Amino acid sequence: MNDINKTVVVGMSGGVDSSVAAYLLKKNGYKVKGLFMQNWQNEPGEVCTSEIDFKDASNVCDMLDIPLHRANFSNEYWDNVFQDFLKEHEKGRTPNPDVLCNREIKFKSFIDYAFKIGADYIATGHYASIINKDNRTMLSRASDLSKDQTYFLHEVSEDEFKKTIFPLSDISKSEVRTIAKELGLSTADKKDSVGICFVGERNLKDFLGRFLNFYPGAIKDEFGNIIGEHNGAMLYTEGQRQGLMIGGVKGRKELPWYVYKKDISNNEIYVCQGVDNNLLMSKRIEIDSLHKINDIDLELPLKCSVQVRHLQKPVSANLLNINGVYFIDFDEPVRAAAPGQSAVIYNENICIGGGVISKSF
Repeated sequence: MNDINKTVVVGMSGGVDSSVAAYLLKKNGYKVKGLFMQNWQNEPGEVCTSEIDFKDASNVCDMLDIPLHRANFSNEYWDNVFQDFLKEHEKGRTPNPDVLCNREIKFKSFIDYAFKIGADYIATGHYASIINKDNRTMLSRASDLSKDQTYFLHEVSEDEFKKTIFPLSDISKSEVRTIAKELGLSTADKKDSVGICFVGERNLKDFLGRFLNFYPGAIKDEFGNIIGEHNGAMLYTEGQRQGLMIGGVKGRKELPWYVYKKDISNNEIYVCQGVDNNLLMSKRIEIDSLHKINDIDLELPLKCSVQVRHLQKPVSANLLNINGVYFIDFDEPVRAAAPGQSAVIYNENICIGGGVISKSF
């Protein structure tokens, strides 16, 4: 993309990735504007991390001599991302708000606002790549596979990617930090953000307790024996080990326990021992629906590779449609494919799309 003198609006998060993305765009001759998004309204008395991030973004933009705009998408985030996050938890599923956040906020509300302030393109600090092939704009993995973020971008569509630049597509995270340090950017050593998209790192029990009601209940083994008590079934996910607080169980080996099933209607969770216990493994999953990044016909069954978690090693699989329902059959069992998580489909490095897991078998 050699549209020099075009205006690019960069999503400035206050982190090192967006800082270096903005620098690289300006270095390559683009007219760069920054846009900081506030997407969460903190409760009175809480530490306002968004103000800290805005200050960091402002410092970087001042140093790079680019203007910084600010937009508040808190209402859109609440309506289109967070309410879904809560509903999924109530159903006992394991939602990934980053996926919805990208689709509804970063590549919808953000794009709309960016073009109102003069953008020809938008850019973000995602580790991902855009390629043009067969008259299509396709999403591809970043060169730094250890940081690749295409998993979180699979529900964005081709029309949005046509307007997007990923300046970090061909450089590694360590190179990003090196560039930031050489420039003397205040974000050079800033810790990467973790936790819920735009909400940040929280204690899930305390945070969800502000919005949902949950109660202690039984932890049962695979034979139905009660061996412990949990804080609320919706707080746990398949494959989880932490937070179970199961002590020694008479007649059982001293092996870690893992959640393999939840019964939300009875507020129970079921656990088994051993990280590779067969009860944790799935050979087939069903997905709610299939989102395709590019509106193209897929010849089914489709041989592909699939991830059910970010940075999981891709697993060879077949995408099927049986009586209008999409299934994915894995060539080898996949561990802890939890309903509510995304199954993302690839053809080599090209991201085809994906869907939300509804059942695992």
